[in-house]
Amino acid sequence: MSPGRSCPLHYRYARSVFACAAEIRAETIYVIGGLYGNVPALKAILELAGAEQIKPTLIFNGDFNWFNVDAESFSTVNREVLRHIALRGNVETELAQNVDADEVAGCGCAYPDYVDDADVARSNTIMARLQEIARAFPELVQTLAGLPMHAVAEVGDTRFGVVHGDAESLAGWRFAHDGLHDPANIAWLQQICRDAKLAGFASSHTCLPTFRRFADTDSGTVNMVINNGAAGMPNFSRTHYGLISRLSVFPAGDGLSQYGGVVGNVYIDAIPVHYDAAKFLRSFLKNWPEGSAGHHSYFKRIVEGPAYAAPHALGLIRAPLVCA
Repeated sequence: MSPGRSCPLHYRYARSVFACAAEIRAETIYVIGGLYGNVPALKAILELAGAEQIKPTLIFNGDFNWFNVDAESFSTVNREVLRHIALRGNVETELAQNVDADEVAGCGCAYPDYVDDADVARSNTIMARLQEIARAFPELVQTLAGLPMHAVAEVGDTRFGVVHGDAESLAGWRFAHDGLHDPANIAWLQQICRDAKLAGFASSHTCLPTFRRFADTDSGTVNMVINNGAAGMPNFSRTHYGLISRLSVFPAGDGLSQYGGVVGNVYIDAIPVHYDAAKFLRSFLKNWPEGSAGHHSYFKRIVEGPAYAAPHALGLIRAPLVCA
């Protein structure tokens, strides 16, 4: 397998890891995937958390680094994230790798076939540049390398798996919007939830958000997957905000949720992150000017959003197969 498409064995874990006591217990959690080094988005998320009547537990579930290839933003993002609960994504995992020693993984994204080879190559280039700045922060990188790949969170009395990719791989794509149209993936999800007594999973990794619920006739329960897409980039066409996932025994405040629902006694919501888009764009262009790999792959999404909308995220319309 070529760099950027392979999924290394050390990215994988047994589904049985979720049949354990919850490592996290809270009344409200924010699951924050795909911050991608966006410092204004990080600030906005902290402000959202500060506005809650009861302080939420923040879980950064990977890929909080990506565009932050300057020393100041690399340090700012990682030092703040590590004050909270953090899981490593493929980006944090590959930051700890020597780029020459682990050529097969590349960016570690394990991109599916429908992602263009040129996009994969540019992601590998971005990863290599991020690794360069990371070498100036060996203690931070060592901490990132030791972060877990998965967790079980108990919200009220309901259990959820929290992952970066899917229920068996750090870079898995079975919780992607298109993957959850596949009956085999739904059956796989439901069996894991039955075995581990989970209501469902919160994930990210695949760049685009989804929220899906599936009735399990065998157990008489409803299982769900919420994938926040990206906290640090637009997720929908003609928007300039990110998304995070909020799981709580308390309903979200009026106007706070873009979409959501209830699973058991827990409110599940996709919460917009209205960061300072102009400030983020300036910092992005400083690190990734026109002609760079980052600009080619992400500038259009940052200024226009992807060709995607909330009905796609909810599975009401089959979305086009896109990532960036």
